[in-house]
Amino acid sequence: MPRPALTTTVAAMVEAARARIEEIETEDAIAMMEDADLVFVDIRDIRERQRDGVIPGSFHCPRGMLEFWVDPASPYFKEVFGQDRRFVFHCASGWRSALSAALLQDMGFEAAHLRHGFSDWVRKGGPVESLEPRARG
Repeated sequence: MPRPALTTTVAAMVEAARARIEEIETEDAIAMMEDADLVFVDIRDIRERQRDGVIPGSFHCPRGMLEFWVDPASPYFKEVFGQDRRFVFHCASGWRSALSAALLQDMGFEAAHLRHGFSDWVRKGGPVESLEPRARG
């Protein structure tokens, strides 16, 4: 028996999220690199980060832990999210980060996202840092 059709698509979810969140264009984000009150938060998978590099100084928060790391009532809370700073989330192309920013907004956490993601950051000449491969043991 075939599975029932989805009632909404990911593309529709991203479009709805983008209509209600703050989106930062790549050129503007690159210009913000020196802002000490800004934190770039990379929600990509560790394999993406190791393969493609990272925005220098960015904080890695795996997408699956986002809600838990942001919530001060969670046992997984990360102090960086308790700081009075501006947070710009990013993924590879801007879809996951748009959904993440909308979710965080629903939680009462202010966040923007890099509209076109890390791939556009690289295309537009934003600085990229390589990660050292982790030793397996």
